[in-house]
Amino acid sequence: MKSSLTDFDLIKSPFQFQKRALALFSYQHQNNSIYRSYCDLINISPTEVNSIKKIPFLPIQFFKSHKVICENTTSKFVFESSKTTDQTPSRHYIEDLNLYIKSFEKGFKLFYGNIEDFVILALLPSYLERENSSLVYMINHLIKKTKNHQSGFYLNEIEELKTTLESLEQNRQKTLLLGVSFALLNCVENHAWKLKNTYVMETGGMKGMRKELVRSDLHKILKDGFKVNNIHSEYGMTELLSQAYSKGDGHFYCPPWMNVITRSLEDPFEILDSNKIGAINVIDLANVNSCAFIATQDLGKTHKNGSFEVLGRFDQAEIRGCNLMVV
Repeated sequence: MKSSLTDFDLIKSPFQFQKRALALFSYQHQNNSIYRSYCDLINISPTEVNSIKKIPFLPIQFFKSHKVICENTTSKFVFESSKTTDQTPSRHYIEDLNLYIKSFEKGFKLFYGNIEDFVILALLPSYLERENSSLVYMINHLIKKTKNHQSGFYLNEIEELKTTLESLEQNRQKTLLLGVSFALLNCVENHAWKLKNTYVMETGGMKGMRKELVRSDLHKILKDGFKVNNIHSEYGMTELLSQAYSKGDGHFYCPPWMNVITRSLEDPFEILDSNKIGAINVIDLANVNSCAFIATQDLGKTHKNGSFEVLGRFDQAEIRGCNLMVV
């Protein structure tokens, strides 16, 4: 059964998605003791789960307190979230990195086309500095796939970045400039830009380096600073193997093997209709060997066209059942 679950990239329709999600739920309930124990604690039997809305979502905090992985697998790599002093990082135990590579390569191609057509300039720590970061791993891999010597990490090399971008713009080279928000803000505060052939993509917050901004304010500053019409965004996290992308309107779209739904803030087991603000649940069918059904601490809302918005976070939230399992 497991081998049939790894071809998630062949999913083309909502019907196929639901069928695969239910099959993966059954597999993970049987083989992931942490997930199965959580389902038992909230009194959900697999016989009751006959639709996506009935699948239990594991609180994301479990990736900090437990080793979330199926028993019949061996973790060969661990992705770890960034953390500040005294914080416990999330850890995602990976058996097969090829599933991650397949997911992000095909996801990028779906939204942006062939990676070989791009130059990628990353305002992120280099792979040697953060080799256990899932985002850095993905970007490092995509940089190599461009097969262009100008692609690379430029986090602390803004002057070189400026020179490189001017050369690429002059040659009308399709370019992706992506990075954490504080690094992109540093760029527009210290240099003048006018980009015509470059996508600018932010990949997350300030990482404690600056005061957080709401996305609309951040994007306005970046649009004005880089002289571009849109700021793109990537939605991903340590606990996932897939990413959603926004091309500038604040609406994220998932690849066919990923889905986002929202849950009530009052009742974490109530799934909300579209256009209602709630907490974000993610189904990531690339997460074959850990848990594909994750209740995040992000706030957002979904739309009938399949897109979703991220509206913020709630940090200290307790989800019923989470504290019943001690390390």
